[in-house]
Amino acid sequence: MEEVEETYIMVKPDGVQRGLEHYKDLKGKSFYPKLIDYITSGPVVSMAWEGVGVVASARKLIGATNPLQAEPGTIRGDLAVQTGRNVVHGSDSPENGKREVALWFKEGELCEWMPAQAPWLRE
Repeated sequence: MEEVEETYIMVKPDGVQRGLEHYKDLKGKSFYPKLIDYITSGPVVSMAWEGVGVVASARKLIGATNPLQAEPGTIRGDLAVQTGRNVVHGSDSPENGKREVALWFKEGELCEWMPAQAPWLRE
């Protein structure tokens, strides 16, 4: 049986301290101050997705980090024009997905939901 993964999807920017924690691994980068200004400039919509291969599926839907390299039909390919303002964030690995979901959601904030078409999508 295939392993179920978690991924975190964020429509940027945000206005909470957790945004600063989210990007702490980039603190030494030259673009960090601008990233923090951006990420704290307004609200975000946060989502946690779960499923087999969900990280790769989400990344395909989101598109390449650089919108100019993103395929048409992806969020970034259709809606973004530069890397620094690329509309959406998605976890790059199952491990980071688990970490980011835990960072943004407290115990009890996530609900389990099964769409009616689920039996038709997975074995």
